[in-house]
Amino acid sequence: MFDPSTLNRAAHIIRGVTPRLPADAVLRLELAANRNLSAAARSAVARAVFSYYRWLKWLRTHESIQLQVNDALDRQARYEREPLTTKIEALASRAVPDWLSGEVVLPPETLRLMQLEPVLWIRTRPGMRTQLGQELNDCELPAAWSQDAALAAEAKHALRYNGRRDLFTTGAFQRGAFEIQDIASQLVGHACAPRPGETWWDACAGEGGKSLHLADQMANRGTVWASDRSLRRLEQLKRRFARAQLFNTRIAPWENAESLPTQTLFDGILIDAPCSGVGTWQRNPHARWTTTPRDVAELAAVQARLLDQVSAQLKPGGRLIYAVCTLTRSETSAIADAFTQNHPDMIPDPVFAHSPSAQVFLWPHELRSNGMFIAAWRRQA
Repeated sequence: MFDPSTLNRAAHIIRGVTPRLPADAVLRLELAANRNLSAAARSAVARAVFSYYRWLKWLRTHESIQLQVNDALDRQARYEREPLTTKIEALASRAVPDWLSGEVVLPPETLRLMQLEPVLWIRTRPGMRTQLGQELNDCELPAAWSQDAALAAEAKHALRYNGRRDLFTTGAFQRGAFEIQDIASQLVGHACAPRPGETWWDACAGEGGKSLHLADQMANRGTVWASDRSLRRLEQLKRRFARAQLFNTRIAPWENAESLPTQTLFDGILIDAPCSGVGTWQRNPHARWTTTPRDVAELAAVQARLLDQVSAQLKPGGRLIYAVCTLTRSETSAIADAFTQNHPDMIPDPVFAHSPSAQVFLWPHELRSNGMFIAAWRRQA
């Protein structure tokens, strides 16, 4: 039996989950209300909650939630010791919802990875990776884990952190030397490849992780426009830019879906569109059981509309990047193919310099990362 206090806290969080309040949000609220918990206790509670949702279809629902959580933790520990003892057929039928097979057939390696806890990636400031790795310790380069050496080489600011320190309290974080950002998200920034002096637009900026990366690559020269419908997220973005001492940004709230926040013409535009998030299901296993085919269809319509709207703001010769942290066909290749067909002036362009592909799937097992889809175009000059 695992620690009873951990089981009770996890059960309390699981009972608090509602359609409007997912498990990760309830977990954050619970931990915020119990600041006296040690870092080890917080980690144990999070592990218990997420293990429950990873192994949900293996659990005996007639038992108490505490017993189910205990069972899930036991399964998680055994799987981490011997992952190959769980058959891939069982994972395909029980680790993900049934409807997913109509949208994407996940590689066996990705299915196996989804039952493990995610790793932590950080993005260092340009030119600081070696120094920061020595300062933080417990860091590895992407090449140590990647199944794709070329992709690992593209992520030239990434470090995997294996330590147990709270990185938010480190001096390096406080002085803006790095950001916590998944390596797949970092590769989106590298796919954009903005140059100093250009004008770029991160049209769905959120809290600004990719905006920061664009500005960093531009060496504080030129302008990055960042827009989002959430004013709270944009306020967080401002704080992050200030900590990083990056000042080449303009904030443009985008609250009205029928009109654009600016009439500026851009050298490059990034659409990191809202999506079903299937690529994040390792990190957020509760979403496996709340996301529906209807969500996918509705989000695909939003994605297509966003691409149509923003592409008009691209200069001749400018570069458009479409990215989603999902793997469903409806939100990835189907969206990109339809956009290409409907916009003859937008020419598919290689996503990365090392490959001619204008559409790239980043499978989680390739980099120990979130899953991501990236497509690129260049407006005909």
